[in-house]
Amino acid sequence: MKIALSGVFNRDIENQPKHEGSDVNEDHLYRRGVGVMLLNHQNLVWVGRRIDNTDEAWQMPQGGIDVGEEPWATALRELEEETGIAPHLVERIATCPERLRYDLPPELRGTLWKGQWKGQLQDWFLCRFLGREADVDIATDHAEFCEWKWVAPSELPELIVPFKRDLYRRLLVEFSEFLPEVSRGGGPPKAVEGFFDGGS
Repeated sequence: MKIALSGVFNRDIENQPKHEGSDVNEDHLYRRGVGVMLLNHQNLVWVGRRIDNTDEAWQMPQGGIDVGEEPWATALRELEEETGIAPHLVERIATCPERLRYDLPPELRGTLWKGQWKGQLQDWFLCRFLGREADVDIATDHAEFCEWKWVAPSELPELIVPFKRDLYRRLLVEFSEFLPEVSRGGGPPKAVEGFFDGGS
């Protein structure tokens, strides 16, 4: 079933997203990945602070697509690996209609991913968290976050590292149909925070 939403995007999850900037195709220069904007029942968004980042920067769950893996399967796998949230506690709401990309700053291009990629080209999913706070566990086998919290969607661009801010702003536009707080221009207070010391 296909539900049109103000011409912005739809819920036909069988359709593959179009590529942003398809007039100049440089997709082969970008690592293919996914990202998840996970909402709780207060329409707050899950963000975590990376263990390997000394800056006060927070991000939504994301990760690379394995060979032969579908983007949605990657999203569920990465979400569980990074947050401990099991797939059955995640409801898929919408898919960004275009794959969004960001470029790494020059000083990082030679160090991340062995210098192979210019940045990332990502499929993004808007999802609902169906579980409880106790279902979140960032102390996973390959922990990536040392803290986590729920934040108002409008706070996202200021929390992320600068080179991803335009992508986060774009996501707020694409998913605004489901984010009434963004449309109002205000935001509810922050909710529960979590902490993990990374074992060190």
